[in-house]
Amino acid sequence: MKNYSRVIVKGGVLAPGELKSILEVAERNGLSTIAFGSRQDILFLSEDQKKDFKTENLEVVPAHSEGVENIVSSYVSSGIFGSTAWLTADRYLYILEQFQDSPKLKINITDPRQRLVPLFTGHLNFIASEHEDYWYLYLRLPHWEEQQLYPVLIYSWDLARIALTIEKLLREEPGNATMVFDLVIDSISLNSRTISQALQVDFQPFPYYEGMNRLASGNYWLGLYWRNNRYDIAFLKALCDLCTESQIGKISLTPFKSFIVKGIPAEDKLKWEKFLGLFGINVRHSMLELNWHVPVANDKALRLKEFLVNEFNKNDISTYGLTFGITEYLSSKYYFTSIVIEVNKAENIPADFAYRDTFNITYARDFDPNTREYVVYVQDVDQAELPGLLMELSRLYFENLGNTTRTEKPEITDEKPKTEVEVYQCNACMTLYDVRYGDALQNIKPGVAFESLPEDYRCSLCEGPKDDFVKITQLTEAL
Repeated sequence: MKNYSRVIVKGGVLAPGELKSILEVAERNGLSTIAFGSRQDILFLSEDQKKDFKTENLEVVPAHSEGVENIVSSYVSSGIFGSTAWLTADRYLYILEQFQDSPKLKINITDPRQRLVPLFTGHLNFIASEHEDYWYLYLRLPHWEEQQLYPVLIYSWDLARIALTIEKLLREEPGNATMVFDLVIDSISLNSRTISQALQVDFQPFPYYEGMNRLASGNYWLGLYWRNNRYDIAFLKALCDLCTESQIGKISLTPFKSFIVKGIPAEDKLKWEKFLGLFGINVRHSMLELNWHVPVANDKALRLKEFLVNEFNKNDISTYGLTFGITEYLSSKYYFTSIVIEVNKAENIPADFAYRDTFNITYARDFDPNTREYVVYVQDVDQAELPGLLMELSRLYFENLGNTTRTEKPEITDEKPKTEVEVYQCNACMTLYDVRYGDALQNIKPGVAFESLPEDYRCSLCEGPKDDFVKITQLTEAL
């Protein structure tokens, strides 16, 4: 196993100038390539197990260190794949700016209408709702076995505040979800909104994200992928310069160890194609290999992937829409691919004894990893058996494709009883005023009845007058 360190890239998005600075630090540390991690970070890899990277002002942490995590976001999908209407690229950036320090917990900020970035792999999973600037929050803190849904929607500008509050509460080791929720409510005033409907996650096939692709605006986006996850620094530095020349402000990393450049002007398309050609860059890898999640710096796993992809290719098998992962000894709650090949752990084997690995195959219910439910397909099989079994699963996927148009709603464990509550709703924009939460934007504390609000009170979202609000009854979770 190689020695590597992580460079924190908040939300998986950075300016070309920022990337170039990181690349120059890597060069000064004797590297000619970098790699990308599964949480949209950048990796410095070295054959020297004792290598200590000198990083100046750059935030670099040892690969497996605890206490510093990256924020994953689906900014990379914005504008090129399906998205929630209000969740624009600018909105992601504004939200990410609220996080001043690297979090101690894994945080995901995602759009449920895209498939490129996983929804539920963080400790705090903020998932966009249909209500503008409001998010579901699914928690699975380090000591929790099950995921829990926070009882109200979280306002965009409160995401960083609530994450920091929960991190502080963890130091006191809260025992369960109810205690965490109660402590958060007691600690900070939030501009929350009642959950009027459970999160719905449409099934979407995994997208093809490589090559030069046209946007509706007439501009282009470019997806680039390296088979071995070793990206040449000289090429990337030249690409950063070309981004600056084309006035491209951001480069986005994906969890599948690739990156995307959005907003290439139509008039610069030929210039970019020439650039890629001069560097000999292949931008048409088979879909058979783009849809894999392989452990970082693990040559054994990479060789297994190459073996399986070659077998698929020889048999003309389509895997479009599926994703595959290779993992070692991990619980299924960490998976975020449709099909998982798990390497069995060999225990109590003498050092001089030759043995062959065996494998298990599991797959997500409906082949959708967002269900977070995995079914065991086979156990303890030899590597030679894997291609045929995976091809069987691929055919099963296509046979059932279209039979289910929507995943089941993610279950809420320890769900609280439902109760009817009276709230006031703005006729113009549907914003709710709930006496239980008040209106933090206007310094109105929880418990203030709507009738007691001043006559000049206006909607926090559209500034509609108080008279525009009507009383409605909603079925919601009891706090």
